[in-house]
Amino acid sequence: TLATQVAIFFVFEDFWHYVAHQCLHYGPLYRRIHKLHHKFSAPFGLAAEYAHPLEILILGTGTIGGPLAYCWLTGNLHIVTVYTWITLRLWQAVDAHSGYDFPWSLHNIFPLWSGAEHHDFHHMAFTNNYSTSFRYLDYIFGTDDKYRAYRKRVAAEKAKASAAMHKKLTKAEQEAIEARIMAETEAEGIKAEKIAESKGWAGALKPKTQ
Repeated sequence: TLATQVAIFFVFEDFWHYVAHQCLHYGPLYRRIHKLHHKFSAPFGLAAEYAHPLEILILGTGTIGGPLAYCWLTGNLHIVTVYTWITLRLWQAVDAHSGYDFPWSLHNIFPLWSGAEHHDFHHMAFTNNYSTSFRYLDYIFGTDDKYRAYRKRVAAEKAKASAAMHKKLTKAEQEAIEARIMAETEAEGIKAEKIAESKGWAGALKPKTQ
């Protein structure tokens, strides 16, 4: 059915993106290709497609590769299914880069879904959360350790502040705590980005030119 086929394409694309995305964070590939996409530490919807042509080719292979492989293996794929898949995939990419996390956002209903809140951390901290649609690969391979530590720290500091003040924090007080921790995380992300940029093909740091 259409739903089953689209689900298969989502899983295939997510796996492809997880692996290829990490490769694009490798020194020379990041410096020459992926850095353009990381121009925004706080992305917005249109930033989903703001990327180097080679990055679009590399990561886009996961989007078109699933339908092509499925069609080759089964000889049965309707064009409506392809249109539906491409539409949903674009919606997912824009949603992940939108910066909005609503109570009705899909990850609040389906916990395995990535969403903006998950991907925002990647742009902010530079490392972690390499998947595109789902969270399970980052969890299984431990590439969300900093993200989970960040969430725990935010919750712990809010609880500590609330206990110290003997009252429930206001929205403004909660946002102030979040903003402070986000600023610290973003500063760490800038350092991590510079380290990645400075690495050469062999993984060693590039010598500085005079």
